[in-house]
Amino acid sequence: MTGREYLREADEVNRQGKYKDDWGSLFGREMPKWMRDGKLGIFIHWGIYSVPAFSNEWYSRNMYIKDSPEYMHHIKTYGPHKEFGYKDFIPQFTAPKFSPEEWADLFARAGAKYCVPVAEHHDGFQMYRSGLSKWNSYEMGPKRDVLGELGAALGEKGIICGASSHRAEHWFFMGHGKDFESDIAEPMSRGDFYWPAMPEPGHHDLYGEPAPSSEYLEDWFARCCELADKYRPKLIYFDWWIQHSAVKPYLRKFAAYYYNRAEQWGEDVTISYKHDAFPFGTATVDIERGKFAGIQPFHWQTCTSIARNSWCWTENNSFKSAKGLVCDLIDIVSKNGVMLLNVGPKADGSISDEETAVLLGIGKWLEVNGEAVYGTGVWRKAGEGPTQTKEGQFTDDTDTAFTPRDIRFTAKGGVLYAAVLEWPEDGKVTVTSLAEQDASRLPVFHGIIRDVEVLGQDRPEWHRDSGGLHIRARAGKEDMPVVVRVVVD
Repeated sequence: MTGREYLREADEVNRQGKYKDDWGSLFGREMPKWMRDGKLGIFIHWGIYSVPAFSNEWYSRNMYIKDSPEYMHHIKTYGPHKEFGYKDFIPQFTAPKFSPEEWADLFARAGAKYCVPVAEHHDGFQMYRSGLSKWNSYEMGPKRDVLGELGAALGEKGIICGASSHRAEHWFFMGHGKDFESDIAEPMSRGDFYWPAMPEPGHHDLYGEPAPSSEYLEDWFARCCELADKYRPKLIYFDWWIQHSAVKPYLRKFAAYYYNRAEQWGEDVTISYKHDAFPFGTATVDIERGKFAGIQPFHWQTCTSIARNSWCWTENNSFKSAKGLVCDLIDIVSKNGVMLLNVGPKADGSISDEETAVLLGIGKWLEVNGEAVYGTGVWRKAGEGPTQTKEGQFTDDTDTAFTPRDIRFTAKGGVLYAAVLEWPEDGKVTVTSLAEQDASRLPVFHGIIRDVEVLGQDRPEWHRDSGGLHIRARAGKEDMPVVVRVVVD
């Protein structure tokens, strides 16, 4: 269907459905239970930008900005832009090693419960079979329905599949190519790969000009609907430029359409968003490369990446450690959040040894300690200890140096979990929040402790007094956080 046809279809679906084309009707959406309980998802940035593998996934934009590192690299490596443009990477993107089954197996071994492949990035190349554009992975490049094949493989492993759309930014993403002689030039029209290549507004300007045209927004809307109807993702992730004022009517209409479709399918779905693109309570809040400092009264998601410097594979990626990411996961879960952790496969479809090692390290930890993560809820406080968590976006540039006093809490049923982020070599831990206190004062915890265990270790010695819950467990250095399991009554 065309954009106009999808708009008419959405009007009819929304007329008959529970959700209407207004924010008030969309209010009250909760994060789905599968997401709240699953805690860990895998994000995937893989596309044409993986071929040059230089700088980051914004290569398609930056290679057309004169005198940028990407511009200079491109000329040196591939020649002038008018002779070799971004589109000319497509024939090189053959992905001979892409195995959706191997990817799904790795993600399962990492302990992930959901997965969100980028279906279309800012460059406008769709990683799925589309009836709206020939510029897709089924008709070009690898000539495979990447999203469809991967979704099927994930389903075999019990991993829920979502999809990510970054299409909105394509309005301006290739616009700098018109600033000099390149393969991006007028005339161009709908259906062209680079169309419309408009001048770039301020990234966070809600009223930036030139605003997306109705023709472009109808095309955007159609792509979103096609993605939802054809693949039925249980989570649709939108990147940041959807908050532009011109997009809002189409965004609101699509949200109602997607939620109504999910009601017909009998599925519990959500949309994740950034920068207040959705009114609060109508979709799932996402914090890019960051988190909150304390417990939130709502469920939220962090999207971050194994690589510090890029979302996609590059030759110079700097990788985080499995330990640092496990600490992040615990910290996020203790504050009512979930983690969407990005992997950037190589152009040939393989996942690097470095990222594989990190994923398997996380999975090995979760095999022992997963009960403190999966299906848990928050306790009355997120944690204790001297180390403060940075709040806000783009705060994941370095690992936090935690101490043995830094502990994070989760709870489930009659069990309280205390994750010690840096295990002391003498094996002695004190949880001050579980101290015995005078009944005349309101304590942090005034219940009965029936038993204490340390996951993955022999039964420890323990006692409780006015200083806290004191645990003496196995001495020696631990490479990962250690979880204390406290049975309460």
